Amino acid sequence: MENIESVLSSVDEVFEKEQKEQINKFKEKFKELNAENLKSTLGLTIKKDNENKIITFLCQLSSYTEDNQFNIIFNAPSSSGKSYIPTEIAKLFPSEDVMEVAYCSPTAFFHDSGVYNEERKSIDMDLSKKILIFLDQPHAQLLERLRPLLSHDKKEILVKISDKTGKGGLKTRNIYIKGFPSVIFCSANTNIDEQESTRSILLSPEINQEKLRESILEKIKYETNKDTYKDFINQNQERILLKERILEIKKLNIKDIKIADEELIIGLFFKGKKILKPRHQRDIARFISIIKSFALLNCFYREKSGDDIIASYDDIESAMNIWQVVSESQEYNISPYLYGFYKEIILPLFLSKNKRGILRKEVLQKYFEVYEKNIPDWQLRQSILPALENSGLIYQEQDETNKRKILIYCSERENKEIIDLSKNEITI
Repeated sequence: MENIESVLSSVDEVFEKEQKEQINKFKEKFKELNAENLKSTLGLTIKKDNENKIITFLCQLSSYTEDNQFNIIFNAPSSSGKSYIPTEIAKLFPSEDVMEVAYCSPTAFFHDSGVYNEERKSIDMDLSKKILIFLDQPHAQLLERLRPLLSHDKKEILVKISDKTGKGGLKTRNIYIKGFPSVIFCSANTNIDEQESTRSILLSPEINQEKLRESILEKIKYETNKDTYKDFINQNQERILLKERILEIKKLNIKDIKIADEELIIGLFFKGKKILKPRHQRDIARFISIIKSFALLNCFYREKSGDDIIASYDDIESAMNIWQVVSESQEYNISPYLYGFYKEIILPLFLSKNKRGILRKEVLQKYFEVYEKNIPDWQLRQSILPALENSGLIYQEQDETNKRKILIYCSERENKEIIDLSKNEITI
């Protein structure tokens, strides 16, 4: 018995020594990365959108954890670059781990991605350590079926679908989905179902003049000489090292990332929140997932505990800096694009009229003044205003002097909270 224990102890010592040697090699090859380093490397092909590209990268990297993945919804008008950011970042990851899906029916998704299991007469899908990118808003029924997966309710879920038989009837099929992927949706529809939005971080590409100018210049570089452009990107040493780093992180198969300072997380997350909302229960999970993704990025430099690593103070600080930028719109369950529409168009207009109701045509005029382009009246009426009204930022009432006119008002309480949030800075 003593001999067996001695042999096992010796094996453990050898294994631990090999692990330390391997980690030391990684440290020699890969330097510790912070948000600025990451922003610089990703900025080779993605101009501006600093927080968006960092969060998107971390989301895709989180696929290499057991259950710390998080989801993203990119929501903004068409031609704003919603799908460009996730698909461009996905090029850094192994192609076998990335699934890019355009429109597909609820049943086609499961048939194309699943494997038939003869033993239990089912279609099995293993989405563990996968990056799933929907380039357009998926079918509503498919979203409904994926909700338990997005919530990480169970490691394996059963989905039942109906297929047509050759005789015109219907046959039920069992679909077993295993594992948790990192999921990214791209949608121009501002009316996102709350069941999806509360399961995701809502992002919008920047559409300011500086971003558009840099993107156009980059497009010109690419189109005028594609081979030279591709060589420049593919031969960049920092980009090469980032791709190699991702492969090594995947191979390490880290089970979990722990966070030692629970009190610090509590203090950071609750600061500035006067009223707690149901979605905060999911937001805290996403905030923690961002912390863990930063730790995973620098796993070679993090303290180990068995198959787990422990996030550092730097990881918490980096995640807090990112979360501060994107969390404001998450508070209202709307995308940054819609939140910006409110802060830059509706709120200034409302205040300039001494808090009297404003007309839709005045909103359209203000939008043109700010962005130098028009939006259709139907889009404002059917999409933007209802989403802002559901968020509690505005409300609409009939004009007492002319019942045919609808006036838009800003919510007094939410307006005050926004001003307070803009002044509030969270420091660690």
